[in-house]
Amino acid sequence: MFDIIYADPPWDYKGQRQHTDGGATDTGGASTHYPTMRLSELKRLDVQSIAAADSLLFLWVTNPHLDQGIELLKSWGFQWATVGFVWDKQRVNPGFYTMSQVELCLIGKRGRIPQPRGARNVRQLVSSRRGRHSAKPESIRRYIETMFPTQRRIELFARPLPPDLFERRSDWATWGNEADPTINIGWR
Repeated sequence: MFDIIYADPPWDYKGQRQHTDGGATDTGGASTHYPTMRLSELKRLDVQSIAAADSLLFLWVTNPHLDQGIELLKSWGFQWATVGFVWDKQRVNPGFYTMSQVELCLIGKRGRIPQPRGARNVRQLVSSRRGRHSAKPESIRRYIETMFPTQRRIELFARPLPPDLFERRSDWATWGNEADPTINIGWR
């Protein structure tokens, strides 16, 4: 059972593509980088079976998926709590209404907040330049570790890491189709 679940689902954009800042180079959509999943597929994952009675879910959502993110965390057995982090990517993507520059990490709670608590002064806004497609700032994981230093943690939909980061994240279990198979955790 895990006290902290950190998830970056492969949200489905129905084949929609995106462009770089100037719109000159097509970077493709999420589906050109990895297999995506519809909300109905994500809801079928039995996350409840790996969550401790008192646990938190840190769930990444893109702005078009905000309502689906809240629906997903509830279907996984968590109550909506708050926005944990707002990531300012320091670069913009075209959007349908405004230029997209931030991504949200929601927090869902199951039972009580895991104890013992660590730091409580971690800032919500993280400004870090966007890197490779879908990669999240490593600082977010470090902040979660600072807030919950002794808890059992798992990253769902984990991606491969360079060796220097892999060593620093050795106390996180991982699950996902790109996770290191020696530490991959699945459920039935």
